[in-house]
Amino acid sequence: QVQLVESGGDLVQPGGTLRLSCAASGFTLDYYSIAWFRQAPGKEREAVSCISSSDHNTYYADSAKGRFTMSRDNVKNMVYLQMNSLKPEDTAVYYCAADPMFGSSFYAPDYDYWGQGTQVTVSS
Repeated sequence: QVQLVESGGDLVQPGGTLRLSCAASGFTLDYYSIAWFRQAPGKEREAVSCISSSDHNTYYADSAKGRFTMSRDNVKNMVYLQMNSLKPEDTAVYYCAADPMFGSSFYAPDYDYWGQGTQVTVSS
C-alpha cells in the first residue's frame, strides 16, 4: 500500500536551513504528483511545492519561491524539501502528499495519500 513518512523537522533559528525528507513506498514516484503542504496552528493546510506527474516540473507557492527547493530521488523513492532563509512564519507541520493524478495540484483535497507530518519551528 502507499505509504509516506516524513522526517527532518526541527527547531531552527530565523535565517537557518532545514531539509525535510519523505520516504515513499508502495508506488512509483514517476507516475504520481508529489507535493509538500504545511499547516500552522489555526490555519488551513496550504501548498508549498509540487512536482507534476506529467511534465515533471516543480512548482512553488509564492511563499516558497527563492527559498525552498523540492526534489526527488526516483532510485531511493525519496522526496526532499530544502528550506533556506527560514522565517518564523514558516513554522508549521509539514506534510508530504501523493496522488496518481495527471499533472499537479496545489489543492489539498486532490491528494489521496498523506504522511503523518513533521514539525518545523522557526524561533530564536
